[in-house]
Amino acid sequence: MNIAIFGASGATGTLLTQRCLAAGYNVRALLRTPEKFPLRDRVQVVQGSPFDLASVSQTILGTDAVLSTLGARSLKKEDVLERAVPRIIAAMQESLSQPNPVRRIIVLGSAGALSTSLDKQPAWRRWIVQNIVYNTFLKWPVASQISQWNDLSHSDLDWTMVMPPMLTNGPARGIYRIDGEALPPNGNRISRADVADFMMQQIDSPQWIGKGVYISW
Repeated sequence: MNIAIFGASGATGTLLTQRCLAAGYNVRALLRTPEKFPLRDRVQVVQGSPFDLASVSQTILGTDAVLSTLGARSLKKEDVLERAVPRIIAAMQESLSQPNPVRRIIVLGSAGALSTSLDKQPAWRRWIVQNIVYNTFLKWPVASQISQWNDLSHSDLDWTMVMPPMLTNGPARGIYRIDGEALPPNGNRISRADVADFMMQQIDSPQWIGKGVYISW
């Protein structure tokens, strides 16, 4: 299987790339600075930017699925997803008229993408996160995730948005909760390793196509 990965050099993206390679997949990664990517010798590299449609199209050409862990790397207004996701969608939609269309895309999102994400949390936590965290500290990252959700949900692609709470750098536990409606009760963190494992599992699974799915310990 041929997989295109956007955001491969990030913390979650590197783990996702490792897992795809371990599964025997052929990986093509779009990288700004390939020389800094530790797995560059094991993947097919396209050097470029996710904001450049030609580079994005080259990355997905001939692949079976697209994985993206793109996102803000700070709390500032970066607009990474606002600029990159429409180009990824456009390149994939353009491929639909070609002999080998690329329809499947699995992206790393965030629990803050939907207003209903905290419906299963205690009222006090819901109030703090919605009124303080999402409206102040995470204002711009949350806005980017809302944009990503809107772009994907209005596309005609086979998309899945994986929406965790806080990500940790610890080891995978291999045991976690998933929910299609909201974050599981008292779900407030999960490791990047577990999220990477779950994202890779979605490549061949139709369960969450056209949906978002929450994941937490």
